Amino acid sequence: MSDPALESTRRRLTARQADTVERLGRAAVELLARDGFAALTVRRVAAEAGVGAATAYTYFSSKEHLVAEVFWRRLAGSPHVDHESDDPVARVIDVLGHISLLVADEPEFAGAVTTALLGKDPDVEVLRLRIGRDIRDRLASALGPQTDPDVIDTLEMLYSGVLVRAGMGYVSYDEIARRLERSARLILG
Repeated sequence: MSDPALESTRRRLTARQADTVERLGRAAVELLARDGFAALTVRRVAAEAGVGAATAYTYFSSKEHLVAEVFWRRLAGSPHVDHESDDPVARVIDVLGHISLLVADEPEFAGAVTTALLGKDPDVEVLRLRIGRDIRDRLASALGPQTDPDVIDTLEMLYSGVLVRAGMGYVSYDEIARRLERSARLILG
């Protein structure tokens, strides 16, 4: 896979463009923490990052696209979990926990990711597919090559469902890892 810092939904980035996208992403997370998703706009993010609004819109079509891109970059830039256990259930729990910890300390960002990934923006669709493929690959690696694809589908639905429940306020983001572990154990035996 290529360096996620130099990839964008829309085009390959130069180092300078990648720096601009990184600044916009940091500003978005800061604004989310301070003011929430409803108050987030690409224009506000651009102003916070010291970037022109027109420049920001060349990289991001919407606030949903921006938030989804920040999450994708975190996921793609995070190392795959080193599987130290011979137990496939433990390996899956490690993968699910690792992914959920990418947002666990930032509830506003985590909720924004859930909302953004449910959006209809075509750029978000591209990222949703990339994110789903990455998570599926990590789960498949944890379970091994002989795993029934339906088991992986079920685990993907588990992860997605927990994020939606957390986004709706039914469970805290701190609780996600524990819920994922219990549910994965039920699914995998």
